[in-house]
Amino acid sequence: MSIVAEVLGFLQVLSDGSVERFVPEIAPASTDFSAEYFSKDVMIDPSKPITARIFIPNAPATSSARLPILAYFHGGGFCIGSTTWLGYHHFLGDLCLVSQCIVLSVDYRLAPENRLPIAYEDCYASLEWLSRVSGTDPWLERADLSRLFLSGDSAGANIAHHVAIRALQDATCPVSITGLMSIHPYFGSERRTEMESADKGGKTVGTNDLFWKLSIPEGSDRDYPGCNFEMARMSAEEWRRFPAVAVHVAELDFLKERGVMYAEFLKGQGVKEVELVEAKGEQHVYHVYHPKSEVTSLLHKQMSHFMKRF
Repeated sequence: MSIVAEVLGFLQVLSDGSVERFVPEIAPASTDFSAEYFSKDVMIDPSKPITARIFIPNAPATSSARLPILAYFHGGGFCIGSTTWLGYHHFLGDLCLVSQCIVLSVDYRLAPENRLPIAYEDCYASLEWLSRVSGTDPWLERADLSRLFLSGDSAGANIAHHVAIRALQDATCPVSITGLMSIHPYFGSERRTEMESADKGGKTVGTNDLFWKLSIPEGSDRDYPGCNFEMARMSAEEWRRFPAVAVHVAELDFLKERGVMYAEFLKGQGVKEVELVEAKGEQHVYHVYHPKSEVTSLLHKQMSHFMKRF
């Protein structure tokens, strides 16, 4: 078999359609009662399958305080990534502790085997699952569904945006979204940004284009609505009801321009509250590569502050 597509160090697509992925160090879920937070893996839908990892802060047995819920979607160009990766495990475990929230981190199905909009559908299904089990699962008995936040990094931030749109437009949606925290969002379009046009050798642009080629529906281009946020079919009234958004960008991130454009677009559509937060001197998804760093600790505090406003 030959390699028909490759992102060096991350994945290879072979001529028979199979995919080989780079798997970094992973972390098991843990209910160690001496730890500051607990985690466990759950099945959202065994028929697909969709799984997730729940993180809850350790608390005295007598505590009955209700906790907000954060649904988190990992990055990876829609083609790689998992909530079990060590970086995500530490980042989200520490976040649940700092913000005193329950985190549901979703392992959606990956492209190219499962092209968009599958990831959007899987992550939306996780919200429906939350609404069904929050009253029966002991780990969710303190969950406050009236304070439900969405977040994700890179492709996961893209997913959070589209899940928020579906929650607004689906009259049968069992939950409402309080706020959205978009970390280094991954969007694109056929029209190049200045940084993309200036990419010497096209290495970064080429990698981004390949991820998009592998993830969007066959026959689509980068103006597919899942890629280009400007193509969203939303009425002015729906945009006014869009939840509050904090868009996090990193100064040295190639995708910073897209993040700034996304924040400005939301403001232009009449979204009532849009905040742009920049991490100086940092690269794309630094919090995954350095989950115990000072700058990641600052991100935890910023996200916690955002949630506590509601």
